[in-house]
Amino acid sequence: MAESVLEIVLATRNPHKILEFKRLLGRLPVRWLTLTDLQIDTEVAEKGASFATNAAHKAREYCRKSGITTLADDSGLTVDALGGRPGVHSARYAGPGATQAEQWQQLLHELQAVCWEQRGAQFRCALALARPGNEKLLTAHGICPGLIALQPRGTSGFGYDPLFYLLKHAVTMAELTPEQKDRISHRGRAARAIVPHIATLLVGEN
Repeated sequence: MAESVLEIVLATRNPHKILEFKRLLGRLPVRWLTLTDLQIDTEVAEKGASFATNAAHKAREYCRKSGITTLADDSGLTVDALGGRPGVHSARYAGPGATQAEQWQQLLHELQAVCWEQRGAQFRCALALARPGNEKLLTAHGICPGLIALQPRGTSGFGYDPLFYLLKHAVTMAELTPEQKDRISHRGRAARAIVPHIATLLVGEN
């Protein structure tokens, strides 16, 4: 009799996030599925006031739609001098349809009068794992501290990576290799924190 394999849906259409998750969690004996694999076209709106709320909502909804254990992420940038903005609006900070360069420009414009020492920021990631027939979510989170650079630097990564300066390493997130980024990023930290929860599910599958 063939041994069952744990399947988990990655509840995102962002190809950069899918790549990072598969790189971070790919060593686990899990069959990773995407929404595209399952031909799920509907979008789950992110209307929550926190990353954790949005991740939980997406995990539950896509788990319900797929009938499969689902891992959802909500992540973004919080800037101290802006009272935590852009926060949950990170992906749409310059308005619907804005390019990434326009997002950077909006952020830099709002910080143009803010001195270097006051440009503290955090990348934050919330993960939620939902299981069919089980209302209890398994959750994890990760935070990476840094500063907002005066101008974009680097060509790796995505999103606000070229603006996120890592003081300890004297580079932006976009100047790191993927392997270096995984070791220190908010998503890398959250992924490592969710591994024990997935391991528990793997034991249950055997």
